[in-house]
Amino acid sequence: MTIREFKMPDVGEGLTEAEILKWYVQPGDTVTDGQVVCEVETAKAAVELPIPFDGTVHALLFEEGTTVDVGQVIISVQTAGAAADAPVQEAAAPVADAAPAAPAPAAEEPVAEARQPVLVGYGVSTASTKRRPRKAPAGTAAQNGTAAPAAAPAAAPVLPAVPAQPGGERPLAKPPVRKLAKDLGIDLASVVPTGDGGVVTREDVHAAAAAAIAPQAAPAAAPVAPQAQVPAPVAEAAAAPAVEPSARETRIPVKGVRKVTAQAMVGSAFTAPHVTEFITLDVTRTMKLVQELKDDPDLAGLRINPLLLIAKAVLVAIRRNPDVNASWDEAAQEIVLKHYVNLGIAAATPRGLIVPNIKDAHAKTLGELSESLSSLVATARDGKTSPADMQNGTITITNVGVFGVDTGTPILNPGESAILAVGAIKLQPWVHKGKVKPRQVTTLALSFDHRLIDGELGSKFLADIAAVLEHPRRLITWS
Repeated sequence: MTIREFKMPDVGEGLTEAEILKWYVQPGDTVTDGQVVCEVETAKAAVELPIPFDGTVHALLFEEGTTVDVGQVIISVQTAGAAADAPVQEAAAPVADAAPAAPAPAAEEPVAEARQPVLVGYGVSTASTKRRPRKAPAGTAAQNGTAAPAAAPAAAPVLPAVPAQPGGERPLAKPPVRKLAKDLGIDLASVVPTGDGGVVTREDVHAAAAAAIAPQAAPAAAPVAPQAQVPAPVAEAAAAPAVEPSARETRIPVKGVRKVTAQAMVGSAFTAPHVTEFITLDVTRTMKLVQELKDDPDLAGLRINPLLLIAKAVLVAIRRNPDVNASWDEAAQEIVLKHYVNLGIAAATPRGLIVPNIKDAHAKTLGELSESLSSLVATARDGKTSPADMQNGTITITNVGVFGVDTGTPILNPGESAILAVGAIKLQPWVHKGKVKPRQVTTLALSFDHRLIDGELGSKFLADIAAVLEHPRRLITWS
């Protein structure tokens, strides 16, 4: 019997700490390889951590609610078997890319002692572990603005060998990725790996799943049941700390998502020169179309709401004004035009404001866009939005109208060119065909980066969005 330790991993992009939200196991519980033992929150998102070996929980080193530095041991497990003759300290590494090792053949090369561990739960061992060098496949170019996976440290990690599958080597993939492939019904042997050293990543599995459904389509968002609800944005208040009746002040630690959001907003506000323009418009026809689409049997099971048509209007306006879909490269002093749209939807969650985005929204049908919105909001509500879902956005919509607010001056999501705030839709007196009538009216506010978008372009873009919402037939005539 031996005690193995599992350290807090770096669950993405060099983050240095994470808060333990919930333990799913207690001392004495039996755990198996790949079983989720706890949920942690980083500055990016809430993430579930799987244990990489079998055994019995020996001790939980930190309580729920504790913020732990990456690399600290958080749980120890008592294991048995010949594979564990001495205590092993498990190393920290990105959960999203954790992978078991390839089989070690008869002819092997010694593994260098000094290594940078990159695998959850499988770290540096003093044992003379050996591993055959693995030839990486040809790299896959980044598509549609999604950056290619970052290279791992030059020295390969010490990995426990696993049996090869009959007829060839077992594909390299980390436990969460294997589980994802199993859930989606994807054979890992058929997936083209893009990770360093031939490792299959989550993005590779999602791409394979999307290709299996529609070979011509770009990788889409995670599948969602048709009946999923799509309130927008997710409006849930964070639990307030207990307050003593006599207290005159209460201090609330800023950490996790709230901390990184605050830093990002300050950086954006004082880096990108913001301009905000407003337009008030009659959306009565759009609201009627929403009801008609709800009654359409061809769209049965899909969530149809005003946000869906607003998102479609934004995509049509981008097609007419493609220069708004860009980013600013400070280092190169260049404007980078994007030929794809990763449409962000700001979501207020108990853990703070997050902005996941719909990848390749420009290529989706109305039904596909509805499904993506459903999946995005449901995932955000559950606190399961992954860092990848919040990266590489181009333009964002924030629906402040769900709070009864008429409009606002939104701050740009860092790295994006514009953000559209949608106000409350209300019955108001409006001049229609020469007479004052009650009409459904709202106000849109567009904030944009003046380095990328000048006043003329920003005005045309906002006016086009309004024009589509005033006369939604333009969704067809302008497409």
